[in-house]
Amino acid sequence: MNRMPTRDAARALIERIGIIPSIRTSSHEDARFAAETVAEAGIPIVEITMTVPQALGIITNLAGRMPQAIVGAGTVLDLLTARRCMDAGASFITSPGIDVPVVESTLSGGVLAIPGALTPTEVAAAWRTGAGFVKIFPCAQVGGASYIQALKAPFPECRFVAAGGVGLQTAAEFINAGASAIGVGTELIPKRAMQQRDAHWITELTRRFLNIVQEAREQIPGRSEMLGGR
Repeated sequence: MNRMPTRDAARALIERIGIIPSIRTSSHEDARFAAETVAEAGIPIVEITMTVPQALGIITNLAGRMPQAIVGAGTVLDLLTARRCMDAGASFITSPGIDVPVVESTLSGGVLAIPGALTPTEVAAAWRTGAGFVKIFPCAQVGGASYIQALKAPFPECRFVAAGGVGLQTAAEFINAGASAIGVGTELIPKRAMQQRDAHWITELTRRFLNIVQEAREQIPGRSEMLGGR
């Protein structure tokens, strides 16, 4: 049986890479192809959303086949689903909103929790649970990077994942605004690339996103010291 990374190890990897690919496909074959392609291209992190057919089986399969990567579950909306995802081998659980029982169950199971939030009240509630990150969703639709920057002022210690409408043109802005990571879906895994099984296209986008995040972080004063001290 594949040994899942610890909650702290999963958090550290997400913070180091700075990108969470969100896989939302119409078939389990597409999901496996996308996950394996992105991981081989340099992002050893994949989030399988619960909208993907046979999502739990995909998580188990990928967790066993890709021991160098962390496989998480996305769009987890209730406690029962969260428990099933952890049983399937998910290393992290993400949600579009905050459900405290889901977060508490995830943490008690030794798995990284990434609840969603939008307003300052929701951010405060999510961070108080002890979650590893708080996902600001949908981010682009409510101000984009400037909204992350505004939230960072009252919540300087909160690790934000900016998700919803993040693309190549805006990724650097979110990192510069204070996001610890970005959540990316079709901008990284285009539907047309999936239809054509074009691994080269997805690989090239993966590398471009990685370079953008790295270059943006290099422009942040004290970024390397901050990561080294955590």
